[in-house]
Amino acid sequence: MLQYAPNGLIGLLTPQANTTVEPEFAILCPPGYGTIAARLTSDKPTIDERLVDYIESIDRTLDRFASAPVAAVAFACTGASYLIEPARGAAANAAIAEARGYPFITAADAVYDALQVLGAERVGIVSPYAGSLHEACLAYWPKRGVNIAKVVQIKSADDAFHPIYALGASASLGGAEALGDDIDVVAMLGTGLPTLPTILGMAAGPIPVISPNLCLMWRTTLAIGGIAPSAENLGPWIRAEGWRERLQERIGA
Repeated sequence: MLQYAPNGLIGLLTPQANTTVEPEFAILCPPGYGTIAARLTSDKPTIDERLVDYIESIDRTLDRFASAPVAAVAFACTGASYLIEPARGAAANAAIAEARGYPFITAADAVYDALQVLGAERVGIVSPYAGSLHEACLAYWPKRGVNIAKVVQIKSADDAFHPIYALGASASLGGAEALGDDIDVVAMLGTGLPTLPTILGMAAGPIPVISPNLCLMWRTTLAIGGIAPSAENLGPWIRAEGWRERLQERIGA
């Protein structure tokens, strides 16, 4: 029993300069669960190279949790999954879970599970990526059987401290609204893109809106409880039930 996490302690892996994952996880985290974070670090010069480095050094990163009794680990870096074949990624994730003795959930897998339980046949994607990573994203999802019906690409100012992390929730909202209504689901990608205000603002609409951080918290808590994902247990997350007040308190709304 942990004082502040009686239902389970989540080990959270987040890219080194990501300023969004930890605040959004704090808002999303249900009572009884807790998180501890370890930074995915790399000195490689490009985003793509750093993402690959995060994967190759995953064992060293997981060791940073030492003897902390984590009940599951959430890999909050969607982009890293785009750079390896899905079958190879699935095998690697299963090997980590077996070796470490806890569920290892990636952001990409969590988004995929959400799309599956929602029965999404036409997916609208909001992409904060640029260049080769954007192209890798668009190639990845069809390999997993996801039909990308529409894509809106958003970007930050050229002088921003990071091309994704410097984006605000207004960017995710603009991207989601630009997709229109001829889709089954809005998937806003990138764990560094602030999305919770957008999900809350569109929660009453007819089209479900999801993001990697929301899906990752949902999927990780299910894994801790040994519960299978379903549309019924995803629905409250999409409707902002349980975290609406925490977001409003955080942003002063």
